Amino acid sequence: MSSREYPTFPIPGVGVVCFLGESVLLVRRGKEPRRGEWSIPGGAVELDETTREAALREFGEECGGACELGGLVEVLDLIQRDEQGRIKYHYVLIDFWGEWLGGQLKAGDDVMDAHWVSPRELDSYGLPSWTRAVIEKAIALRKEQSSAR
Repeated sequence: MSSREYPTFPIPGVGVVCFLGESVLLVRRGKEPRRGEWSIPGGAVELDETTREAALREFGEECGGACELGGLVEVLDLIQRDEQGRIKYHYVLIDFWGEWLGGQLKAGDDVMDAHWVSPRELDSYGLPSWTRAVIEKAIALRKEQSSAR
C-alpha cells in the first residue's frame, strides 16, 4: 500500500461542490495536504468503493450532512513537491456537484470548520484558482441541468 505522504503512485480522491439554494459548502481542511485552507468537502477513495460512494461517504464524514450527487464536474491532479523536488503528495481528484439533503452541518474529524458561502463571498476564502474554477464550473453545470428540465 502506498502512503499518502511520498506515495509510490497517485491516490484517487473525490470532492463535492454541494449547494443549498445558491450557497456552496466550504470546509477548512484539518489535515495535510492543505491543512488550514478552505476547500470543498472530500477525501480519498477506499478499496471496494466507487467514486460516487466515496464522495457521499467523505461528504457525510466531513460535514455531518447528506447530499444527493448531480454530475461529474472535473478530474484534476493535485501534486505537491517538497523542498528537494520530491513528490510529497499526488492525488487524482474527481469532483462532483450535488444538492444538500439535510442533516446537522458540523465540522467532522478531518476538518476544522464548515460554512455555507454565497458565490459572491468566495474571494474572501483564499481558494486556490483550480478550486475556484471547479466551483464555477459546478454552478454552470447545475444551471444547465435545471434549465434542461
